[in-house]
Amino acid sequence: MTQDDFDRLQGLLASRAGFRLGRDRIHLAEHRLAPVARREGFDSVDAMLQTLWVKPVASLGWAVIDAMLNPETWFRRDRAVFDTFAGELLPAISRVRPGGRVQVWSAGCSTGQEAYSLAMGALSAGVTADIVATDLSQRAIDKARSGLFSAFEIQRGLSARTMLDWFEPAEDAWSAVPRLKDAVRFARHNLLDAPTDGARFDVILCRNVLADVDPAQRGQIVDHLERRLMDDGVLILGAEERIEGDTMAFRAVGGRKGLYVKAPSALSRAA
Repeated sequence: MTQDDFDRLQGLLASRAGFRLGRDRIHLAEHRLAPVARREGFDSVDAMLQTLWVKPVASLGWAVIDAMLNPETWFRRDRAVFDTFAGELLPAISRVRPGGRVQVWSAGCSTGQEAYSLAMGALSAGVTADIVATDLSQRAIDKARSGLFSAFEIQRGLSARTMLDWFEPAEDAWSAVPRLKDAVRFARHNLLDAPTDGARFDVILCRNVLADVDPAQRGQIVDHLERRLMDDGVLILGAEERIEGDTMAFRAVGGRKGLYVKAPSALSRAA
């Protein structure tokens, strides 16, 4: 891959998905795009990219973007987040919601481990939670919706007891039990897209996503998250992620890494 092709790839990622790779990741790009080139019938990554630049077919463009997204995830990643969610946030919010029903959005859910971890917490706590999980990658959403995980994936983050409680053997994989699968609704969604309906959530998790977002697009995504969050809701980012300087919409919760609530300025705008 030439530097010019990598720069054009960066532009495609930023404009369509809001993501940007570091300039030192050119070899990673080649590695991830090689299977796409073979699948699409090209002799090389260079040949595929040249075709894309000359004739930017949407399906090929999204296949390239999909391959460049970071799919890294596992069950109960950063365990403290899920303890806080099930032990504190769900009980507190359910007490002040009609019918005790809590609306949850896992934004950037990858292959579903985060969403299913949230559902386990809600079902175990006896709280009714409507969990929506979205990702830009259709491949990731299809896998998440299947509820099927390899032996390696299922053991990554789950104890043996928890694994047996919520999953059952399915040939050479493990399948989420029906009530766990039924607790989550998966859909493809681009975080760059502005809200087009009135859906709002009590808890939004957008963890380990903003760190990969092009700085020019980050404020736009944060604004969309703010518009989707209830005024008394909670936004959860990755433990090391920060949004200070990107927007005045949120303020950090003292002593709780990654937890944010709406800032007074955002509440004033809403009023």
